[in-house]
Amino acid sequence: MTGGDDTGGARLRLYGRRVGPRLRAAQARRVEATRAELNLAARPRFLAEPQRLFDEACRSVWLDIGFGGGEHLIWQALRNPDVGLIGCEAFLNGVAKVLAVIERENLGNIRIHHGDARDVLDLLGDATLDRVFLLYPDPWPKRRHWKRRFVNAANLASLHRVLRPGGDLCIASDMATYIAWTLTALHRHGGFEWCAKAASDWRQRPGDWLKTRYEEKAMAAGRRSAYLNFRRRPD
Repeated sequence: MTGGDDTGGARLRLYGRRVGPRLRAAQARRVEATRAELNLAARPRFLAEPQRLFDEACRSVWLDIGFGGGEHLIWQALRNPDVGLIGCEAFLNGVAKVLAVIERENLGNIRIHHGDARDVLDLLGDATLDRVFLLYPDPWPKRRHWKRRFVNAANLASLHRVLRPGGDLCIASDMATYIAWTLTALHRHGGFEWCAKAASDWRQRPGDWLKTRYEEKAMAAGRRSAYLNFRRRPD
């Protein structure tokens, strides 16, 4: 089993559908009103120093890649008001859902990128993040699609670059092949230390990760999840 990688040329798409059911009128208006702000890649100066995206109370910046319905992203924002959270999601309906909660809760510590997370990773400054979440990424279960998995050599290199030494890379999946793929890829990269000391460390969800809707579906289907926490090694 290999860790996979992009092979040059046009980027492979690493995510599934971009649009689901038609947005309700209020959702559509909200997305349209914030459309210019939903492309963080259009603000490269701020991504070079991502704390500039937030107010002066921001002590740390975290990244949530592929936040889906946004439950975890919102949960972290509510519990960590001094942390700036960047959420990346290509699925428009998930973005619309999060925008509604941000407005309702008046959350000022979330910034959303509607699109490919790699566009944000490319522009983030070196060692500017303290934590990255990749929870239940698209598993691309068919072998011919493994090259589309987000965990690959190129993306791990980017994540290693943008995380501060000692920063955490948090990955969850309910697919055994993806878990094995991830462990192999991280071992090959060599720049991350797997923090697990006992089986319970990866079999039990950490207390500061939310049980997502996808995880609940996996549990209902009888699938067990693995919770992998890696720490960026010092240079």
